[in-house]
Amino acid sequence: MSIRESDLKQGAPSCADASLSNYLWKDHPDESKWADCVHCGMCLESCPTYEITGQEQHSPRGRVHLIKSVADGKLEVNEQFMDPVFACLDCRACTTACPADVDVGGLIEEARGQIRQAMPLTGAKGAVSQFFLKGLFPHQNRLNAVGSLLKFYQKSGLQKAVRKTGMLNVMPKHLAEMEAIMPEIKQPVRSKYKKQPVVRAEGTPKADVALLTGCVMDVMFGDINQSTVNVLTRNGNNVAIPQNQTCCGALHVHAGDRDTGRKLAKQNIEAFKDAETVVVNAAGCGCMLKEYGELFREVDTEWHEKAEAFAEKVVDVSKYLHDSGYEKPKAELNTRITYHDACHLAHGQGVREEPRDLLLNIPGVEMVHMPNADRCCGSAGIYNITNPEMAGAVLESKMEHVPEDVEMISMGNPGCMLQMAMGVQKHGRSQKVVHTVQLLDWAYQKEKLEGE
Repeated sequence: MSIRESDLKQGAPSCADASLSNYLWKDHPDESKWADCVHCGMCLESCPTYEITGQEQHSPRGRVHLIKSVADGKLEVNEQFMDPVFACLDCRACTTACPADVDVGGLIEEARGQIRQAMPLTGAKGAVSQFFLKGLFPHQNRLNAVGSLLKFYQKSGLQKAVRKTGMLNVMPKHLAEMEAIMPEIKQPVRSKYKKQPVVRAEGTPKADVALLTGCVMDVMFGDINQSTVNVLTRNGNNVAIPQNQTCCGALHVHAGDRDTGRKLAKQNIEAFKDAETVVVNAAGCGCMLKEYGELFREVDTEWHEKAEAFAEKVVDVSKYLHDSGYEKPKAELNTRITYHDACHLAHGQGVREEPRDLLLNIPGVEMVHMPNADRCCGSAGIYNITNPEMAGAVLESKMEHVPEDVEMISMGNPGCMLQMAMGVQKHGRSQKVVHTVQLLDWAYQKEKLEGE
């Protein structure tokens, strides 16, 4: 059912009456987040789902109005409310565009928490969600086992056989496309350094940092985690890799499971309690860590304070290197690249120029401007799995702006890397999708080889 645009534009009381609210569970959407929204429409052009649908309920101001309407008792927590809220990519571009900095992403996540308590997933969807969000992602040993199976699948010849026989044709289209761009599985960094929890700096140490290895990141992109360790140690950092860290919880919070998000947040806060700086190389994870305080805002004062203190220690690897000082590589890579801003790095953390600076200071790297570089690619955590049609449409819009005359597309988030690799394949291009820190690592490695 579509909600009438005229209904969404009607005025609403500036202050919700708690006695009228249809948010019946703890941790409800924070009124202060919507209080400054005047429905001006400055956010409309920034929203990928509004661009594609043209429907008011799929715009940021429309979603804010719906969330407020439930608080005012004008709308129930039902399917009509759920669809626009879960169709949001949570890309945060609307907050960047908003003159009042309305935190639409925070409202969306809080509203999803209410929806999942009122309308829990059941049947096959519930089972799949339970398996991945609670049975797999929080357990590194299980993820490593999956990684080992995938590695066997790639190395044994089974993958070639499956592709050659056309067995992928029986899979849902979007899953078959994801299999086609699966990265080569490497050894997880946390496993590699299990008996060496601190990787020592090259030369004289100048700082001690701790690295969030992530869950899927360490299994699917162990090479990027290794590049991160290489670059940090190359620049005088002792790198601790806490073995008791866990999934950041972003996927759980995006899915409305805030209780599990809080559980994982507590574990990570404890795991990194002795660290002065927590370096993160995945934009979505970093944004989540920085927003841990929101998970405890209404439910636990003590943990809210701990989470806020923890968030102050979290920094993206590109910003850390830029701000702390890094040695510019001397070896030339000689490549043409363009840069894609991951939503949760540019909009969520405000990190834009730092990764570009790292790239521009690699000799031989020619940067080609990408129009709308901070436009969402459609990955959005697992959005490309739960909403494949919309994610595909967003990706097509993104690919229209990706320059064709480049050899590499650089970015700072693993989900974006998979999604953009899918776009490259769909369009028949040969461009390589890379993480920013990988390019820096390759330049250092080449410099070392040339010096031998």
